[in-house]
Amino acid sequence: MSQLSEKELSSLNELLSEEELLVKKFQMLADHATDSSVKSEMEEISKRHQSHFNQLYEHLS
Repeated sequence: MSQLSEKELSSLNELLSEEELLVKKFQMLADHATDSSVKSEMEEISKRHQSHFNQLYEHLS
């Protein structure tokens, strides 16, 4: 893989931070949900954002 530019690294870092925040937010919402279907949906969304985070992180390897 070719080396990433400073701008690309900065953008990637920003995206990683945003995805990490979304994972935490949706997990917190799931933890506080009393309705099981809402809890399940929030957990699924959190997992989706974790997947996005992992895919972005692979670009740093």
